[in-house]
Amino acid sequence: MVHHFQYRHGELYAEDVAIADIASEVGTPFYLYSRATFTRHIKVMQEAFADRPTLVAYAVKANSNQAILKLVASLGAGADVVSLGELMRAERAGIPSDKIVFSGVAKTHEEIAYALNMGIKCFNAESEPELLRINEVAKSLGKIAPVSVRINPNVDAKTHAKISTGKAENKFGIPFERANEVYQTIAECDHLKAVGIDMHIGSQITDLEPFDNAFKLMAELVEKLGNAGHKIEHIDVGGGLGIPYDNSNQVPPEPMAYAQIVRKNLNHLDCEIVLEPGRMVAGNAGIFITKVEYVKEGAERQFVIVDAGMNDLLRPTLYESYHTVQPVKEDAKLQERMGDVVGPVCETGDYIAKGRHLPHVEEGDLLAVMSAGAYGAVMSGTYNTRPLCAEVMVDGDQFHIIRPRQTYEDLIGQDSVPDWL
Repeated sequence: MVHHFQYRHGELYAEDVAIADIASEVGTPFYLYSRATFTRHIKVMQEAFADRPTLVAYAVKANSNQAILKLVASLGAGADVVSLGELMRAERAGIPSDKIVFSGVAKTHEEIAYALNMGIKCFNAESEPELLRINEVAKSLGKIAPVSVRINPNVDAKTHAKISTGKAENKFGIPFERANEVYQTIAECDHLKAVGIDMHIGSQITDLEPFDNAFKLMAELVEKLGNAGHKIEHIDVGGGLGIPYDNSNQVPPEPMAYAQIVRKNLNHLDCEIVLEPGRMVAGNAGIFITKVEYVKEGAERQFVIVDAGMNDLLRPTLYESYHTVQPVKEDAKLQERMGDVVGPVCETGDYIAKGRHLPHVEEGDLLAVMSAGAYGAVMSGTYNTRPLCAEVMVDGDQFHIIRPRQTYEDLIGQDSVPDWL
């Protein structure tokens, strides 16, 4: 079972709670997460690497709600953060500082100082100027900064252009060919210590070959660095393992198959493995619930107009991503006519699904947008002065609102009008 969202007696349930019951109390739209699914996905990854020292550092950017991070901490996992805000979220949720790695291309002086004072496991440095800045800040604090260099191997992950990170044209990391020189720079800095090496080639990868190619290069590099006197304590292989977003036959690799590729290339090295799964953990652990407002018959297709917009779920517009759309009432029949699920935002790009054989629905019916647990709520905004929607977590037969729906008063009240207006 990929997730714990199943039909029972003709109604869609989240674990043991009917989604319609949640909607009647919470209102729509809202994100809905399954604690059991989050737990399962983290444990599956931990178990796949149980035979060797491994840190599962959950990628906070995928879903950063405090309830999610508290669950991550309770399962013994760490965190991969990319901002001071995410670092503070991980800290507040109780994730130990020595299980936190700090990635990202534009770390500020403030972020570096905060992380050093926390005592994080490692900075994943993305450039030489960043390394020099980390050294400068560490010197001012009288500390030694543990660093890892993110290597760009120029490997095509065969994924969407906007989530590819391992090609030479991408902004991430240091070219593979310059690694020796950069690690020598680290050795010459009094307040830096090289403790690891890092590589992350992209997201939503559904083929093991790019991982295999990247990890081969990483193994070669670790050996070369060792021969040059640079001791590498851990290898951060990043994240990127894809999830099934639709019901097609394209099934992404299982974590165990991914682990075998890691072992094949890296097991001979005396290094801890650091993993940064995000989408793989969160994606299918959450769905998005929206209500039908109108059904409009257009000249060429039907439009199912719902109360959720691109401000709530940006992925279809930003990445042309596919999300399966299911009726909360199972007996809704598919229609022969093609249709789009669109929202209220005043943009042509405001859609959730395009060109689908949609279920027959009417005003007031509920739709579930599947696989929305990652890069959903975290990317939402307030365009068109639409308040941030609620987030809910289910645990067995109970549920809890883990982020209340923003009120119009809260949203408009953030503005400040000067006295001279």
